[in-house]
Amino acid sequence: MKAVVLAAGEGTRLRPLTEDTPKAMVEVSGKPLLTHCFEQLLDLDTDVEEFVVVVGYRKQDIIEHYDDEFRDVPITYTHQREQKGLAHALLTAEEHIDDDFMLMLGDNVFRANLGDVVRRQQEHRTDAAFLVEEVPYEEAGRYGVCDTNDYGEIVEVVEKPEDPPSNLVMTGFYTFSPAIFHAAKLVQPSNRGEYELSEAVDLLIRSGRTIDAIRMDGWRVDVGYPEDREEAEQRLSGKAEADVDSAASS
Repeated sequence: MKAVVLAAGEGTRLRPLTEDTPKAMVEVSGKPLLTHCFEQLLDLDTDVEEFVVVVGYRKQDIIEHYDDEFRDVPITYTHQREQKGLAHALLTAEEHIDDDFMLMLGDNVFRANLGDVVRRQQEHRTDAAFLVEEVPYEEAGRYGVCDTNDYGEIVEVVEKPEDPPSNLVMTGFYTFSPAIFHAAKLVQPSNRGEYELSEAVDLLIRSGRTIDAIRMDGWRVDVGYPEDREEAEQRLSGKAEADVDSAASS
């Protein structure tokens, strides 16, 4: 499968780390976020045929760092000229995708069961499968919130709702069929003025497409603020888990 990685963001909330660095190149434990994404994708059972990386802010920094391959896997770059949301960014990759593909947001650090998402879509031949995570209800409104039926299928996705229908949220790793591109073209700007990926997903659902939700086993950190970077580094070093174990035994 090909893997699309969205890495066009400026990362204004990560300042001062992004004053002269694109968000995807912010280092966590000595590696850029984008390198963590590539490594997680290469660790899957499914071979990555090609990375399609969507760049934008300070794109040349990313292109010069990675050039045209990562660990012998070719990289194709597409350019999101304006920051108009994730659905808008995804559409820049359409011409390079002709089959089912993986999608990862380039600001996440994962140590989780990503391979289960790929296997579920391949085995069930659904139009999409998402890795989802339960969060406290008071935090759910920060994310794309999913509502599921008794079969574990997603029946609704709402972007950053004031009154979340559940506490199950999208994590930033997905598999899609090419049907997502048609849905993304139908998306209208949200109240934030962006073309939301969650709205494209909701259009897929309303058209009768099936989307499976796979609950996360492991952890992920969405690196949106400087303190998130610190949390990711602690988790990668094992310190966060050690602190939990210590608290549980005391």
